[in-house]
Amino acid sequence: MAGYRKLSRTADQRKALIRGQVTSLLYHGKIVTTEQKAKEIRKVAEGLIALAVKEKDNFETVTVTAKVARKDKDGKRVKEVVDGKKVTVYDEVQKEIKKDNPSRLHARRQMLKVLYPVTEVPTEAAGKKKNTKQVDMVDKLFTEIAPKYEGRNGGYTRIVKIGLRKGDNAMKVLLELV
Repeated sequence: MAGYRKLSRTADQRKALIRGQVTSLLYHGKIVTTEQKAKEIRKVAEGLIALAVKEKDNFETVTVTAKVARKDKDGKRVKEVVDGKKVTVYDEVQKEIKKDNPSRLHARRQMLKVLYPVTEVPTEAAGKKKNTKQVDMVDKLFTEIAPKYEGRNGGYTRIVKIGLRKGDNAMKVLLELV
């Protein structure tokens, strides 16, 4: 017996479907899909959440000095003339960054293999490219989802049967994070 469901798709289509559904599940917290797809998505999603819970606090905070371009009130870079050339003015800034330990870095890269990039569009700018921002799904896993399930040993998702789909009579389910 196979260790997974083929879902009537080729390997690349199946992988893309599962990646997209897992990304949507982790971004929105719940999705509606068929029962067979939900059972496959659940395997991948729970593995990612377990990895995030395990590596949640595995980093060190480091203070670094960075050069940042000085900006005026309009947000444009300030330039000054040096030896007849326009040169951007830089300020040195102290920043605290999280430096991943090797095992957390490996976990982050494993998650990036599965998760698609998510672009968040504000409701007032719907349909426009302006003011959109990229959501770091791996960071969301580490900072929002993993602390929620810290004391839990598996069982991060729940499948609730909704009913039969009208077109093909397939069982629809709600797959949600507990």
